Amino acid sequence: MFQSFETTSRPDQGPPRLAALRAELARAGLDGFIVPRADAHQGEYVAPADQRLGWLTGFTGSAGFCIVLPGVAGVFVDGRYRTQVKTEVDLAAFASVNWPETKPGEWLRRELPQGGRIGFDPWLHTAREIADLRLALEGSGVELCPAGNPVDRIWTDRPAQPLGPVRIQPMEFAGETAADKRVRIGADLAKAGQSAAVLTLPDSISWLLNIRGSDIERNPVVQAFAILRHNGQVTLFIAPEKLSDAVRDHLGPDVTFGPPTAFAPALRTLKGPVRVDDRTAPLAVTRELEEAGIAVTAAPDPCLQPKATKNPAEIAGMEAAHLRDGAAMVEFLAWLDAETPKGGLTEIDVVQRLEAFRRATNALQEISFETICGTGPNGAVIHYRVTRATNRPLRPGEVVVIDSGGQYLDGTTDITRTVAVGDGVDPDARAAFTRVLQGMIAVSRLRWPKGIAGAHLDSVARQALWLAGQDYDHGTGHGVGCYLSVHEGPQRLSRTGDVPFEPGMILSNEPGYYREGAFGIRIENLILVEEAPPLPGGDAHRQMLRFRTLTWVPIDRRLIDGDMLTGPERAWLDAYHAEVAARIGPRVSDAAHAWLAAATAPL
Repeated sequence: MFQSFETTSRPDQGPPRLAALRAELARAGLDGFIVPRADAHQGEYVAPADQRLGWLTGFTGSAGFCIVLPGVAGVFVDGRYRTQVKTEVDLAAFASVNWPETKPGEWLRRELPQGGRIGFDPWLHTAREIADLRLALEGSGVELCPAGNPVDRIWTDRPAQPLGPVRIQPMEFAGETAADKRVRIGADLAKAGQSAAVLTLPDSISWLLNIRGSDIERNPVVQAFAILRHNGQVTLFIAPEKLSDAVRDHLGPDVTFGPPTAFAPALRTLKGPVRVDDRTAPLAVTRELEEAGIAVTAAPDPCLQPKATKNPAEIAGMEAAHLRDGAAMVEFLAWLDAETPKGGLTEIDVVQRLEAFRRATNALQEISFETICGTGPNGAVIHYRVTRATNRPLRPGEVVVIDSGGQYLDGTTDITRTVAVGDGVDPDARAAFTRVLQGMIAVSRLRWPKGIAGAHLDSVARQALWLAGQDYDHGTGHGVGCYLSVHEGPQRLSRTGDVPFEPGMILSNEPGYYREGAFGIRIENLILVEEAPPLPGGDAHRQMLRFRTLTWVPIDRRLIDGDMLTGPERAWLDAYHAEVAARIGPRVSDAAHAWLAAATAPL
């Protein structure tokens, strides 16, 4: 099994570790310190060696940070984690802070009215992040001080950095050689008058060089730093133990190597201007360049947009992965429907059986994230991770949220289905499920003029919920990589999404609703941005885009209040289910095929 069910959070260790950190800060002459979730690569996912926030506080979510002061330690979490933080963190020692509603600058002003020296590790924060915080603290007397990391000094049993072997991503799935990518993006740098770009994001480097790795669980990325020059040459700073002769041959003579310790000194040898993404690169990178007198141009990582806009081979691979994964999901859902009436199933049973169906494809490389399987009140924890301590039986009348995905050589999947456990489901849950479905359908049917970003479209998914006085505290969709990270930027379907959608981008479409202590609901498909064909009477000069669905798995009809749906919504659902039956039916067992025929019958 890829997934384990051990409890990794240690709330009981929070108070003594917090006391040790405060003692270390006093020795360093600091009044506080910021402990982020991030590592030096600034990716969303971090290795055990870099889980400083979790080690200190017990919080295991994928986003957040802690600011430690002498009298208070605030753990800043967004809406996805406000239920989770209550169970993972000792809130007698730490204070939960609603972020981003409460900004760190205003919180520091309130908690340090006389000012003070707040330390931070410049390798763990971006230049934009620190610049914004400095601006928010102007005139407050609070000083931000770059410092060595005091958490590392007290974390005596810190794990070693990962040394996963690097693998070659075959051309049949990559669709473009690494050499062509390097030359193409290097030419963009030359056109912009930049001599080089610094790359710190593992998925950018992995995509650029057509390599994959195993440094981070669930994400086939390689942890490394890189400098891409305007002529397409790359210097890769990576532990040499990760590289085989075959990988070195694949990368070719225009890719040279150095150990990670050589990265910072190499920055000081560059000629400017050097492109640095101030939203993703550590502040330490900019500091090294500026202290050496090298001109820095703040601009997005040059790999982000090309990586996000999938080429035909990548799109074909994602389509194939979703058909394979959809068949595994149908086998699983048929099994689940057959087993739940017998009783005795638990959340862990469900997770293990789903992984087994994916493994049976003989193509699964990894799960794409820890499967979220929450029944009843556990479903209201948006990023719930079942452990042996929290494992709950599936009880009749409840709904269970199952959010999961697979990593295949040709693509990455991410799907959520909410399923009824027997009869007697709460009418409020059925009504909320239907509103969530209406939002998912609304996004699926969208057409929009080119140039529109996710922030403009996010509200479409929420309209039915808003009319009922309801909402959800997460974005509607995130970008998805192609056998890379399941969360990929720069595109997002959310209130903060400011990057216009382009053909080839893949996103999730996952509205939800969560009632703490009662139930949770989420429905998720992956969708591909593509050009929309012209319509009669439409503006001939206006380029329009639309979404095409990639995920083919039935939506639980038992939870739908058909009277709430409009005619077009019913038509979309029936057409979707007919397509699921046509695409997935030939790929499943006889028993699953019979289940699928009933599950996809017209509403």
